[in-house]
Amino acid sequence: MTQPLLPQPGDVGARKPRTRMRAFVATAVIALVADLISKILVVAHIKPQDAGTRLLGGAVYLVQTRNSGAAFSVGTGATVVLTIISVIVVVVIARAARRLTSRGWAIALGLVLGGALGNLIDRLFRAPSPGKGHVVDWISLFANDGHVWPIFNLADSAIVIGGATAVALSLLGVDFNGARNHELPQSDAVSEKPASSDG
Repeated sequence: MTQPLLPQPGDVGARKPRTRMRAFVATAVIALVADLISKILVVAHIKPQDAGTRLLGGAVYLVQTRNSGAAFSVGTGATVVLTIISVIVVVVIARAARRLTSRGWAIALGLVLGGALGNLIDRLFRAPSPGKGHVVDWISLFANDGHVWPIFNLADSAIVIGGATAVALSLLGVDFNGARNHELPQSDAVSEKPASSDG
């Protein structure tokens, strides 16, 4: 019995996997715009010395603080180093996104990129100086001073959710191309099938 011919790279019927750049860019833009707008509103309507706005019976407080560190006030005082790291993260993610064909990875990396850009803009343009700017944090859980949980912002949330999604995809074996790592490529799967005997 004649084996069926596999599509060759030059064949008209062979299609490259569809990239997910639109999903990646849209997710990053939404995360970035939401973060920027929320910070503008907080700076305009909540003063750093205010006690904050109490919501959900005290489960959430809206306050304004300035953070010289990373997400959730980690690395306070290392603003210049964190600015450099943020630039590197943005460049690496942007380069990796060009070969994305997995929607899940596109959303995960889009969230991380949008969050990283949101905080990077603060570090580049806010006081006290360019590259050393303090990030605006405004969400405090269960207290208005951050002693229960570090005060954070939407950019931090996007980074954490995107990172958690990336970890989950890795644990599930989902690659950038959307396939699971334990699955054989189509050509290998066909080649490993036992040949049928004639008759």
